[in-house]
Amino acid sequence: MKAYRHLFFDLDHTLWDFETNAHETLEQLFAEYDLGRHGLFSFAEFSTRYRDVNHALWRLYQSNKVTQQQLREVRFVRTLTRLGVAEADVPTDMSARFTDILPYKAAVFPHTHDVLDYLQGKGYHLHLITNGFEDVQHIKLQSSDLKRYFEEVITSEHSGHLKPDPRMFAHALARTGATAAESLMVGDNLECDVLGAYNSGIDQVYFNPDKRRHFAETTYEISSLAELRDFL
Repeated sequence: MKAYRHLFFDLDHTLWDFETNAHETLEQLFAEYDLGRHGLFSFAEFSTRYRDVNHALWRLYQSNKVTQQQLREVRFVRTLTRLGVAEADVPTDMSARFTDILPYKAAVFPHTHDVLDYLQGKGYHLHLITNGFEDVQHIKLQSSDLKRYFEEVITSEHSGHLKPDPRMFAHALARTGATAAESLMVGDNLECDVLGAYNSGIDQVYFNPDKRRHFAETTYEISSLAELRDFL
């Protein structure tokens, strides 16, 4: 079995449970802004529409078609106007409130801390490589008690590139002093994490908790973080 020394993890949707934490944040916003007063949609409809809009915007952001600022400015405007709210009635500070609240949520995927304790105990060098925004990722790590595990936190803003761009992975290797041959990337996104690492000569672990069907070739595939113990 190949001897890895450096393990690179994605954060959102891999360790930090973005969907659970976002759901709780949206519940808080729905109540704070009394969105039910419009009588146009339920919380479930609001949450679903926001998720769809946000995912679409993130795909554009990762393709360098919108900026971070544009993503933040339009996500709730698009969500609420598509639910029938007049644009003039969309709270102007709603996106900022979302960004203020969300990083302090602490839900992580099952086995996250146990597995990171195990890997750290085995002597692996643990790092994060994330497309998430610099100003919130470090708060997430602190709030969820994950910061203590990672030697380096490499963000797209700091590197100047977004996964799956090979320059992002080259920056990560250079910053950590790792080689591609001794590195392993763990992430939930087939394009950003798996293909990005593959194109950089780095082995990959596809984290697929929902067991989605796909046709990509990956070095490893797991549906639970606990399965990392099987080969690391």
